[in-house]
Amino acid sequence: MIYLALKHFTHVAGIAAGNGRASNGLYRGVASQSELIVVKLGISVGDSFPRTTQLMQGLDFVIRYAIILGRPVAINVSFGNNYGSHTGSTLLETFINDIASVWRTNIVIGTGNEGASGNHAQGIVTMGRNTVVDFAVSEFEFSLNLQIWKNYYDHFDIIITAPNGTRVGPIPRILGTQQFRIGQTEILLYYGDPTPYEPMQEIYIEMIPTGRYINSGIWRIELVPSKIVTGNYDMWLPAGGVKNPATRFLIPSEYTTLTIPSTAYRAITVGAYDAYTDSYAPFSGRGYTRNLEIKPDIVAPGVNINSCAPGGGYAVRSGTSMATPFVTGSAALMMQWGILEGNDPYLYGEKLKAYLIDGARHLRVESSYPNRTLGYGALCLQDSLGL
Repeated sequence: MIYLALKHFTHVAGIAAGNGRASNGLYRGVASQSELIVVKLGISVGDSFPRTTQLMQGLDFVIRYAIILGRPVAINVSFGNNYGSHTGSTLLETFINDIASVWRTNIVIGTGNEGASGNHAQGIVTMGRNTVVDFAVSEFEFSLNLQIWKNYYDHFDIIITAPNGTRVGPIPRILGTQQFRIGQTEILLYYGDPTPYEPMQEIYIEMIPTGRYINSGIWRIELVPSKIVTGNYDMWLPAGGVKNPATRFLIPSEYTTLTIPSTAYRAITVGAYDAYTDSYAPFSGRGYTRNLEIKPDIVAPGVNINSCAPGGGYAVRSGTSMATPFVTGSAALMMQWGILEGNDPYLYGEKLKAYLIDGARHLRVESSYPNRTLGYGALCLQDSLGL
């Protein structure tokens, strides 16, 4: 198995493949005899995540290396952010879809921990009335960005109102960057264009302090329609702890909170559930994608998971980063049984994903499957193999 992880690698690797040596075999991982190749994702740029291209280079490297070794590979990606349309059609997601079809490969990606974060809002703009979206900015925010994703053929202008009541706009739909100042906050507003990979339009708003911090309080975004065909929009604030948790939408949506690149179609997308209560984990990123592709595919235990800690010993952590290696380890065991032991030489890729979905267990908290919270159900390796 090969790991790409931004942080908490030791804990994640222990869940998938730990040998349990420090606990006399008590806390072993799912595939405890697997061979590991560890790949550092990249170097952070300032306080942000590593660049998308670094993740692409890492995936390319590990699959090429697996081909040299002549071994099937299960890749664990415990990484994600909110930047993008969440349609599964960005350059990164397209790359993952393509490279997942190379060699005997499974790419397993967690949905992120944005389900209850308040970082997503969505709605529908209709002609004749402005749509209002409020979000709180906590004290001591050094900067902040907000993305609005919409259909390119829907036209609306933007009004921004600061906490002190200062109102700017309507700001017209002009491609490129517009710049203005409200109080101690410099605003950069960018109307994007579709790309060969992305048919949606992005409106990107960057808030930069003129002093030390941007203005705290309740900010308001108004969408002023001029031509509406369908009118649906989504807004995202940054994920991954780069801002204060109190900075959030006042009326958020818990759905379409999958982080990117878990929205890639050919990835095995994993959410988290609480195995102690057999119910969903509120933090787990939820589907579907913005174009209604069913994600997550399945869920795995992600609450109070005991695994290896740096420096020796064990620690208890929660998150979809903990759920993902349960599935990665299971994929490794399935490929061992199928490919290495000769029971099914084609047990990888979409076929392996189909087996996992077929064996997924339904939790009692949901009566209809698939659904936005749990996908097709909870991981059950025994039923997936049918042994």
